[in-house]
Amino acid sequence: MTPAINIAKKAGIHYTVHEYHHNPAVESYGEEAASALGADVKQVFKTLLVAMEGDQKKLAVAVVPVAGQLHLKSMASALGCKKVEMADPAAAQRSSGYLVGGISPLGQKKRLPTIIDSSSSLFETIYVSAGRRGLEIELSPRDLHVLTSAKFADIGR
Repeated sequence: MTPAINIAKKAGIHYTVHEYHHNPAVESYGEEAASALGADVKQVFKTLLVAMEGDQKKLAVAVVPVAGQLHLKSMASALGCKKVEMADPAAAQRSSGYLVGGISPLGQKKRLPTIIDSSSSLFETIYVSAGRRGLEIELSPRDLHVLTSAKFADIGR
């Protein structure tokens, strides 16, 4: 069990865990997950950490479809700051407690401001990392929103 799965279990929400064989040579973890699960790439979401105002100690979480990219200006606006940049991978791993490619929006070591792309509302359930490569958790966007105290915003493109 990962911290992400433990959070979902403790909350008593409806969720499904999906495990698949992760290929270490793959470059896009999210697309690999979508393919392995037979899911729409718009329904599988990646978890990205950003540094607010360029400060690698002031991080936030973006949850966006693997089919697109994070729009940094929209993310900054959603967070109410002037600018964001992608967090350094080492800083993301330290803060979240997860390895890059397996960072879950759930069960991170520190609770960070979290923004979920509003396209998630198009689906009854979405897939996000369950805390390690090759492991996804399927849950409703609303439950993810509640468990992470997130906001919804148009942050993907």
